[in-house]
Amino acid sequence: MPDVLVEVKGSWLGQQKSQFLDAVHAALIETLRTPPQDKVLRLIEYAAKDFVIPQATSERFTRIEITMFAGRSSDAKRALYQAIVRNLETFRVPPEDVKVVLVEVPAENVGIRGGRAACDIDLGYEIGVM
Repeated sequence: MPDVLVEVKGSWLGQQKSQFLDAVHAALIETLRTPPQDKVLRLIEYAAKDFVIPQATSERFTRIEITMFAGRSSDAKRALYQAIVRNLETFRVPPEDVKVVLVEVPAENVGIRGGRAACDIDLGYEIGVM
């Protein structure tokens, strides 16, 4: 169950915030095979002065940080990056303006479902997606 933080500059998403987060989540389901109901997604819209982005990018620059259990293959991660970029094109985010940062943690470093270590629980899905 990856935790996702999406950061954008300004309020260009307007009324599409939920759909935008759903597009990111759909990429996780597709590539990492996470269950649809397991989702933690957050969106931060920064004021222009509070989010300095690379000069060569547009105002739709999107940074996505995904904290997830370690164990996915490099191919699965590459597929995730591509799926996110593809899904965000619907929102007119240029592919070059999407930055995805993965933070991988061991399952024993996450406490869930009543304070139990994630490594001690049947999560209901495979972490080691190849």
